[in-house]
Amino acid sequence: MPDMPADYLGKTHAPAPGARVLSLVPSLTELMFDLGLADNLVGRTQFCIHPKDKIENIPSVGGTKKIKMDRVRDLAPTHALVNVDENPKEMADELGDMGIDVIVTHPMHPDDNPALYNLIGHAFGADDEAAAYADAYWKARAAFDDADAYPQKNALYLIWKDPWMAISADTYIANMLGLVNWRVVTPGADPALKGDAARYPDVMIDDTTLKDVDLVLFSTEPYTFRDDDIAAFKQTFPDHARKAHLIDGEMTSWYGSRAVRGLAYLSDFANGIRA
Repeated sequence: MPDMPADYLGKTHAPAPGARVLSLVPSLTELMFDLGLADNLVGRTQFCIHPKDKIENIPSVGGTKKIKMDRVRDLAPTHALVNVDENPKEMADELGDMGIDVIVTHPMHPDDNPALYNLIGHAFGADDEAAAYADAYWKARAAFDDADAYPQKNALYLIWKDPWMAISADTYIANMLGLVNWRVVTPGADPALKGDAARYPDVMIDDTTLKDVDLVLFSTEPYTFRDDDIAAFKQTFPDHARKAHLIDGEMTSWYGSRAVRGLAYLSDFANGIRA
């Protein structure tokens, strides 16, 4: 008999097909739907927005960083889905103290997704559905087996402005971009930063720092960059205008079932830039 899958903390979770699940991670909420486990969901965050035509039926308990614990008690979940980046440890600990089985996730590379499908599917009685998603992932992933087929580029991936903030190499997104041979750079970031501040640092953008940047990617989340941000960048830095591109943040940062579509999106996006 195969070993029971373990979560990020090494904890195993016995199959519970009748579980009442509180999902505090938007991409995992979407995964629950795609694995056919929507009926198990009893709560979500306000940032759980997919699938758009069905999500409103699931009660919200607040954000990813702060939730209404009295609302959680009313919903009486048996399990909670959390993520190291998305949710504070104190929140997860409080949920555990309430007797809720907390499943901790922390995928750092796109190739962590099949194990994630297996973990969630096994916990809630959807092993076959999880295996099917894993197969779909590896089929999509095969398009990137030869990363050297893509020209190497230095990419500045922006997630915020005022101040400018970017992602570092120590992130899921950076590993996603690595599939097309794009290396994440953080010009002007303080090398002494630690923890989340180092992973998502403030960066400096000027004509000097942009010289070593091949691509400036404006993500649609968490800050919602738009076409007018691209236009403003091009006006301010005309010598680097061709480097600026708007990129769908959900497709590059959402693990779970979205990753399958994200791989196809990234391939098309990179090929479009290379063309």
